[in-house]
Amino acid sequence: MSQSVDHPVAAGEGFDIGYPSEDDYRPEFTRSADAVAGDGPRDIGLVFIGDAFIAGYGDPKGLGWVSRVVGRSSHPDVDLTAYNLGIRGDSSADVLNRWRAEGIPRWGDRRERRLVIGVGQADAEQRLTTARSRLNLANILDDTTARGIAAFVVGPPPTLDPDLNSRLEIIVEAQADVCSRRSVPFVDCFYPLVEHDQWISELSTSGDQRHPGQAGYGLLAWLVLHGGWERWLHLSS
Repeated sequence: MSQSVDHPVAAGEGFDIGYPSEDDYRPEFTRSADAVAGDGPRDIGLVFIGDAFIAGYGDPKGLGWVSRVVGRSSHPDVDLTAYNLGIRGDSSADVLNRWRAEGIPRWGDRRERRLVIGVGQADAEQRLTTARSRLNLANILDDTTARGIAAFVVGPPPTLDPDLNSRLEIIVEAQADVCSRRSVPFVDCFYPLVEHDQWISELSTSGDQRHPGQAGYGLLAWLVLHGGWERWLHLSS
């Protein structure tokens, strides 16, 4: 993997003076997200939050990868309620600012609270520093841990823009490192697709050459489902 470096940004944006390091605060997970107390099926509130890939932008079927994955997550012992909170153009900073306000009311009285995060492309487009991008994600993950919410992170896929891809690659590696340090599952959607013929074909016929159609979202769903999804949800036997 390439060496992570910060990219130039607008005047004043490249300085994180006054912000804590991502290692300054590391809470212990309370495990309440895995609680299965009570009779009957496990009661899971599953919130997806992030950018256009979470929202499924560009899929003519309107499913995106999220609905495809949820559709493959049924289990006789699980009562699953899923919420899609994807917003096109959201960065890690946007998700950091809104995940509590939008997620907590949806978990309600659910015994298991789970959060899936999917951001990164807007970070590259807006040229957030690597330090700022990874700290945004670290703060979200540390907060979910302290609240007993189990997290799962899905990295951004590649585009057809080589310059944007070079910045995305750095973000992907930073996200993977942040998740590894916290034992949070991370699905890499960049390296498996950057030279994938079907993915490239999908993007070449899309309007913006960044968001796929039906087949491309199927590829993303496959990566998530084969990236530890059932193990994270405790659906595996």
